[in-house]
Amino acid sequence: MTIVHTEGIFSHVVSVCNCPGSNPNDWHLDLLRQRLFPASISKPKTAFTFSVLDHFLIDALECKTSAMSFYQKLKRFTNNAFPERVPDRYRELMRVSWLWRDLKHRKWFGFGHDMEQDPGDGGLALFCPACPQPGVNLPADWKVHYDRDTIMRQCVIDGNFTAQHMKMKKPELDVALSDGKGYMVAESHLKQSLDSKERSTCSNHRAINAANINKSNLWSTGIGATACAQHGCFVPHSMVDFQKGERYMNTDYSICNALGYHSESITKALVIYDVGCQWSINFRSRVKNSPSLLLPPALEIVPAVGKFHLSAHKLSCFPRYSLNFIKGAGHLDGEILETLWAPFNKISPTARSMTQAHRQEVYDDHMRDSNWKKLVGM
Repeated sequence: MTIVHTEGIFSHVVSVCNCPGSNPNDWHLDLLRQRLFPASISKPKTAFTFSVLDHFLIDALECKTSAMSFYQKLKRFTNNAFPERVPDRYRELMRVSWLWRDLKHRKWFGFGHDMEQDPGDGGLALFCPACPQPGVNLPADWKVHYDRDTIMRQCVIDGNFTAQHMKMKKPELDVALSDGKGYMVAESHLKQSLDSKERSTCSNHRAINAANINKSNLWSTGIGATACAQHGCFVPHSMVDFQKGERYMNTDYSICNALGYHSESITKALVIYDVGCQWSINFRSRVKNSPSLLLPPALEIVPAVGKFHLSAHKLSCFPRYSLNFIKGAGHLDGEILETLWAPFNKISPTARSMTQAHRQEVYDDHMRDSNWKKLVGM
């Protein structure tokens, strides 16, 4: 059997337990008890130690290491002079690390030993511990002690056109383990969404006017996400793919999911968007006409534009959408998502040619790790 460990790839003779009462079909369970993850259930010939799988996940998150680069490193650890003589278990590493990542996340969020309960949308995701969330970090009598401006939900949405995704040759073979359970949304919402073609009446915003641009070789021309404006934590189940620029059918879905996440009884929300002056005009009517969009009742939405992007708008947008004049906004610049895209741009070339499910879970993992590092650093 080939054993892949942090120090290299080794071949060992492993015998199946033939003791009375043992089941030869449970060999893979015996390997798991020895902290070895088999590459297959039926007659496994390759196993990965738990340590090497944990090392790969951390390397992928911190160093943005691809599976190919990580396995090449292990081959050189094993035989630096003749790495081609080392058994090739790259495909097995891809499959096993995919399963390992999902199992670890389900365990961390309390679903590892309960096969009956489904995590639900955003159930395998972390959010900001500091933003006001009724029932999570606010006292039961918070309505008495705080006014609506103090506990106002503050969100910023932005798109990243570096994170493209190519069309798959055989999409029917794609298998998702956690579709919609993390930060990226399930694709089913597109079937119920209504596209709205609106040209910009402000400056010549690329985000709006690029909505009519089509690239035939790309399934997704970028991604869009919503984060809390104060701390830069991604909101669970609010990251969407763009098919043609930043179409409102995508951004509306992201914003509605973000505003409805742990926001019971919150009646005011600040939404910062690069093209907030145009997006806010018909937002309510788009929500009313789309069955996939839902907002909390009695929620007042205050649109705003980030301070850097506001300089490219018309002069009339400044007094109306500037964060300097919005009560309760505090000292916000509204551009925190721009800083969060930097690490994602390092993995975008690798994720560009992944399957849809694999790419979605990789982005979920990096967003979860980004929120986790902010959580432990607060």
